[in-house]
Amino acid sequence: MKILIVDDSSTMRRIIKNTLSKIGFTDTEEAEDGSQALKKMEGIQLVITDWNMPNMDGLTLVKALRSNPSFQATPIIMVTTEAAKDDIVEAIKNGVNSYVVKPFTAEILKQKIEQVVGTC
Repeated sequence: MKILIVDDSSTMRRIIKNTLSKIGFTDTEEAEDGSQALKKMEGIQLVITDWNMPNMDGLTLVKALRSNPSFQATPIIMVTTEAAKDDIVEAIKNGVNSYVVKPFTAEILKQKIEQVVGTC
């Protein structure tokens, strides 16, 4: 499965990439923000995105993906520090399939991926 990791922090992208590798996912792409992510969507089967990023934030990315027929069914997991219930509800209303609050463990990320794409 090809996974796109979207986060403006190179450290966080590396943490997510290493975590994915530990749980068996090694086919990854990276983007620094939503606008870069949109250009890298070819062949992507899962998007893991941060919320707070410059240029195009994660919620705007989610809206853009959900408005494009090619990506309406692509699973999206938001991994962010935004933990307020209202934020989670807004993200899900706009098409996020699952939500992870930072910091997170490999087990939590694995569970969320299994929830949105099936058993790993």
